[in-house]
Amino acid sequence: MTTLGLPQWFLWASASAVFAALTAIFAKLGLKNIDSDYATFIRTVVILVALACFLSYTGKWQDPSALSAQNWTFLVLSGLATGASWLAYFKALQIGDASQVAPVDKFSVVLVTVFAVLFLAERPSMREWLGIGLISLGVLTLAWRR
Repeated sequence: MTTLGLPQWFLWASASAVFAALTAIFAKLGLKNIDSDYATFIRTVVILVALACFLSYTGKWQDPSALSAQNWTFLVLSGLATGASWLAYFKALQIGDASQVAPVDKFSVVLVTVFAVLFLAERPSMREWLGIGLISLGVLTLAWRR
């Protein structure tokens, strides 16, 4: 299904980018005079409450026993990776400029592609590799200091 001639995944990914950008700005403002790890905890509690409300409102709660061992394993690993990413991100935001930290954090786009090739057998096109190369160049440009 498309909206405005754009694939639905693109619209959701664009919304994610907008919210991720706001996350950096709000977090930078909220990290003043507070430990970054404690700030990550507060953020996590807010997310838990918000998601519980959303799942209740939409009726999307599921029986946890219906999940497979593979579901549990990879969702737990994803949660641990998310937590580690948030801790590192908030620490970086606390000591660096949001305009520098956020673009370097988005190097994850490059890493996702590399990991998808290695672990998911995905095969990006030459055009996609060019885009990934440009993102890499942009991150290096932003990280490089004179």
